[in-house]
Amino acid sequence: MSPDNGKADFTHVYDRADPRDYFRSLAGLDYEMPQLAQPVFDQLLAALATDSDEESPLRVLDVCCSYGINAALMRCDVTLDDLFDRYTDPSLDDVSPADLARADADYYAERRHSDAVQVSGLDAAANAVSYGQRVGLLEHAWGENLEAADPSDACTADLSTIDLVTMTGGSSYVTESTFGRVAAAAGDGSPPWVAAFVLRTLPYDHIAARMSDFGMLTEQLEGVSFPQRRFASADEQESALAAVSSRGLDAAGLEETGRYYTDLYISRPAAEAADRSSPELLDSSAWSTGA
Repeated sequence: MSPDNGKADFTHVYDRADPRDYFRSLAGLDYEMPQLAQPVFDQLLAALATDSDEESPLRVLDVCCSYGINAALMRCDVTLDDLFDRYTDPSLDDVSPADLARADADYYAERRHSDAVQVSGLDAAANAVSYGQRVGLLEHAWGENLEAADPSDACTADLSTIDLVTMTGGSSYVTESTFGRVAAAAGDGSPPWVAAFVLRTLPYDHIAARMSDFGMLTEQLEGVSFPQRRFASADEQESALAAVSSRGLDAAGLEETGRYYTDLYISRPAAEAADRSSPELLDSSAWSTGA
């Protein structure tokens, strides 16, 4: 268990030379958050494309991107189940990380959408984010910790081109420090939109307040929560139930069923949100969460 938040500790698989141990550790926990997030990201990217005069592909920054999982789902004709099947396949047990990376590069190239968005990845796990770039999922890979320091000049230049920031995991590890530094990279321009799936055990108000410093309004998608994964133990569930209760939220039908759940927060320029709220950009019929 993590001493800080009561979650099971998977840090030992976050920064390996390849994703096999990561997927094998999560395989028994019905991890599904990245897949459920894709319709939301698709709809927000479509809205951005409608409002954009640029002909170049839209650019995404995936925060806490690990091995480039969201990038794979956004850019390629694959599902999260496909990735679990691939990386838990016993036939890969004796394959070296270098050989797997070469095979993965071919695997993703064969499945890449012709109009794929460009994705940069940000994660303090430098090995993981480097792997995502090596196999062609991430255009740029930033193994930098923006909780601790400003981004490098090269990273800042890349961040200044981003249209949409996404996050489906890592809400236990990143704060307003990271999001503030990402937004600041826009300089005099408008910061990118943000779509963050955040565990219900955690508040988001500090990040929302930081985004408001840059003229961004943060709105929660009300009436729906998204399952992340099953709890790894009874202790983890007990800790989550206590955290949800301390926030004044009802766990009935959600954490009480044995799973972590997330809420979706979207940040956009306040003037744009005043014309059309963020939830109005989304068609809820495109996803099914069971909550």
